[in-house]
Amino acid sequence: QVQLVESGGGLVQPGGSLRLSCAASGSIFRVNTMGWYRQAPGKQRDLVATINTGGRIAYADSVKGRLTISRDNAEKTVYLQMNSLKPEDTAVYYCNARVIRFPGAYENTYWGQGTQVTVSS
Repeated sequence: QVQLVESGGGLVQPGGSLRLSCAASGSIFRVNTMGWYRQAPGKQRDLVATINTGGRIAYADSVKGRLTISRDNAEKTVYLQMNSLKPEDTAVYYCNARVIRFPGAYENTYWGQGTQVTVSS
């Protein structure tokens, strides 16, 4: 099995910062693209940012310049540094990873349990 464990969410004032972490563990041969998604109440889950093993990054337009994704391949961990947070960033943030569990296996997608980020004064 593969587990993604997130941490770092919480309550922050507008303009503040938070850093999310997500570590992959379990039966893993290789972790390919990792990313963050978010889901606000009553809305669909949307892409925030992704990063592949080579460091290629993609961001949603709404977060460019404020949120930064990074990863530690050796630790199988992805981070999301969130600066200049706005109330509209309030959502449950989910970690996502595309994992190959053993050589020759197909890639499967896994999700973390989600961590709440609330931006409010």
